[in-house]
Amino acid sequence: MKDVLFGCQGLDLSLAGRQILSNVSLSLNAGELLGLVGPNGAGKTSLFEVFCGRYKNDRGSVFLEGKDISGLSFHNRTRRGVGRTFQSPVVPMSLSVAETFRATRKAWKPYLSRHDAEWAARLAHLSVNWETPAVALGAFDRRKLILACLLMRKPKVLLMDEPYASIDITLRRSLREAARFTLKQNETTSVMVTHDPPEAMEMADTIAVLDEGRIAQVGSPQALYEQPATASVASLFGDAQRIEAQPGVTKELSGCTAPLEGECHEDQEILAGYGRCHTLFGHK
Repeated sequence: MKDVLFGCQGLDLSLAGRQILSNVSLSLNAGELLGLVGPNGAGKTSLFEVFCGRYKNDRGSVFLEGKDISGLSFHNRTRRGVGRTFQSPVVPMSLSVAETFRATRKAWKPYLSRHDAEWAARLAHLSVNWETPAVALGAFDRRKLILACLLMRKPKVLLMDEPYASIDITLRRSLREAARFTLKQNETTSVMVTHDPPEAMEMADTIAVLDEGRIAQVGSPQALYEQPATASVASLFGDAQRIEAQPGVTKELSGCTAPLEGECHEDQEILAGYGRCHTLFGHK
């Protein structure tokens, strides 16, 4: 079993007097890809920025390889092996692709060679003329260049903020497939924030759903789809119909029948259920 590499324990965060995150705990094994999803205002971006070191948590800890890194700045976390991407693929205005790789090597790991850059480019499926100005690349190739520069540094953890938000929908799927293959091949532990739950289901090994600053549920894509813990989670992963029934009673939904699963207290007579055709799953 792989060891826990990165995560947080009991995180609280408040901004401008408003509670943003409450008692958030997550852990990632080496090589695991975690998707962060949730409705608008759930706290996804805030948690991401705490991981990056842009926001300082009020309580709890962020850990890397068993060490508390909560007190480290973004720059120092980067030095420890935490890399990040931004929503907009920003590349140097005056540098070519080759010069961008060279600048990355010089800034972070001077001992890296062009061979390392070429290895990272192949891993990221970047196939362009290296003398091309980086700013002249399309959004698709810019993201590949940024990913390649990050992979060249061999980060222990890669934090990705809406990595495919500005990509044309016709290209998005192929880039996601290539990126997942690359991260898995390189065994890169990753956290991805996305407003697109299907994207998280396609990319992530594990999904954490945030709701009102708290963890609503953590599990595999299949588990969250088939056994959501709350109505909010159910609504994120496909259409679900809400019904009410007596516990243990079979109900019909869209022409299909199934027992409504769940638990209720002795004083409860109604159990709320959420169903997708042949499957009904219960929630108190």
